[in-house]
Amino acid sequence: MSRRLGVLAMVIFALLTLVVLQAFNVQYLRAPALNASPINPRNSSVAANLARGTIYAADGSVLAESVPTSPGSSNYRRIYPYGSLMSGVVGFSSPTYGLWALEAQYNSYLTPHSQPPSSFEQLLAPSSGADSVTLTILPALERVAARYLAGQDGAVVVLDPRNGDVLAMYSNPTYNPVPLTSLSYAVASAAWKKDTTNNANGFPPLGSVATQQTFPPGSTFKIITTSAVVTKRPDLFLKQYPVHQYINLPNSNQRFYNFAHSSCGGDIPEMLPPSCDTGFALVGLDLGANLLAATANTFGVNETPPIDFPGTVKSYFPPASSLVNNLPFVAYSAIGQGNVRLTALQNAMVAAAVANHGVMMSPHFLSEVTGPNGAVVKHYKDSVWKTPLQPSQAAQIVPLMENVAKYGTAAGLFPPADLVGAKTGTSQVGNKANNTDDWMISFAPGNAPTVAAAVVLPFQPSTQEGATAAGPVMKCVIEAALALQAGKPASGTATTCPS
Repeated sequence: MSRRLGVLAMVIFALLTLVVLQAFNVQYLRAPALNASPINPRNSSVAANLARGTIYAADGSVLAESVPTSPGSSNYRRIYPYGSLMSGVVGFSSPTYGLWALEAQYNSYLTPHSQPPSSFEQLLAPSSGADSVTLTILPALERVAARYLAGQDGAVVVLDPRNGDVLAMYSNPTYNPVPLTSLSYAVASAAWKKDTTNNANGFPPLGSVATQQTFPPGSTFKIITTSAVVTKRPDLFLKQYPVHQYINLPNSNQRFYNFAHSSCGGDIPEMLPPSCDTGFALVGLDLGANLLAATANTFGVNETPPIDFPGTVKSYFPPASSLVNNLPFVAYSAIGQGNVRLTALQNAMVAAAVANHGVMMSPHFLSEVTGPNGAVVKHYKDSVWKTPLQPSQAAQIVPLMENVAKYGTAAGLFPPADLVGAKTGTSQVGNKANNTDDWMISFAPGNAPTVAAAVVLPFQPSTQEGATAAGPVMKCVIEAALALQAGKPASGTATTCPS
C-alpha cells in the first residue's frame, strides 16, 4: 500500500511540476508574443473599444493616432496622417491583419494597460491608459527621400552617426495603410492581397527594401576592404599597385576589367577616389579571405543589426572557408561583388562607423515613451554595437571618402561647404541581365559628422552607375538633413534640390 501511495504521490508531484512549468511558460516566456498576437481576441477588442497610444515624429507631428469612429462613439479607428510616406516605418494596426512594423514593435506601450499609481486614490482604484511613443524620424527628410527616389524601387537610410538615431528610412515600393485598417473584411483583404504581391522586381509593397532586401554593394564595399588594410595590414596602405586596364585572375582564364575598361593603379589613397577595381582586387588578394571576412564581421555583416524594427535581415559576406580555395571570388568580394550582399541599413551603418571615429552605434527609432499624464516612462539610451576601427584608423579613411566627393567618382555632386565624404558603388551582378544595382554611402560634414546615409537603386539600366543614379538622391538627402539639423526647412536647398 505504502509503495502505491509513494508512486501516486510522485505522479501527482510530476503533474503539478508540469502545470507550474506550463504556467511559467505561458505567463512569462510566451507572454510577450501572446499579448502581441493578432489572433489574440483581447487585442482586436482593445483596438476597437479603447484608444491606442499616439505615435509622434521627432518634430512632434502625429504619425498614428486613434480617433472615434463617429462623434460620441466608444469605438475607435486608427488613422495615419502621412499615409504611404511613413507606412513603411510606422506600419498599421488592423482589425483583420493585426500589427505591422513599429505598431507591432511598441505594441506593449501603445495598447491600453494598467498605469502605475501616482496618488493614493489611484492606488485604491488603478487607472488604465495607453502610452505614447516618440520616434527619431523626421517626416520632412522622409519626404525628400520619397521625392527624389521618384517612384523608383530602392531605399534611403539616414542616421545620426553620433547616437544611432534613424532620421529617415524610406523604401519603394510602399503602401497605403488606410484600407488595411478598415472594419470591412472585403476592403482589408483586397488591400492585403495587393500589398503582399511582389512587383516586377520581386519586392512586395508591404515590406522594407531598406531592411529586408540585400544587394551586392559594389564599390561601396571598398570602405570595408580599406578598413581591413588599416586595421590588419597597414603595410598595404601605401603599396603601389600597377596601372592596368585589366588583370588576370589567379587560377582562372578570366580577365578582370576595370569599370568601363579604364586604366588605374597606385596606392590606396590614390585608388579609392576613382574607385580602381583592378587595384582593389589585388588588395583583396593580398589581404586574403580570412582578413576580408574577419573585417566584414567587425562591421556587423552576417549579424542582424540591433534595430527596433521587426523583420530586419542580416547582410552577408561569405565565410573565409568558402573563399580560401577560390581566389577569383576573393578578388570579386574585395570590390563588393560575387556573393557579397548588404542591406541599405547595413551600408549606412558602415558610413556612420567611419564618420563616428570607428564606433558603430546601435540604430534605433525610439526616442521616448510617455504615459497618459505626459510623464516620461522610458527614454532611449544610446549604445555601442561594434567598434570596427580605432579613431586613428577611421581618420585615415575619412579624407579618402572626402576626396571621392572632391575629385573622385562623386565629384561635382555636393556643395563644397557641406564637406561630404562619400563612396559610390555600381554592382554589375544583379539578378537581371544588363542591369546594375547602384549605390552611394556618405557622411557630412567631414570635420564633425552629424549625418550618415545610404542610397540604393537596384535593377537600374546598365547605362547608370552609382554616381548618376544614387548620387542625385543622396545629394538632396544630405543637404536636407544638414538644413534640418541647423533649424532650417528642408526646402532651404531649393536652388539645387527644388521642392
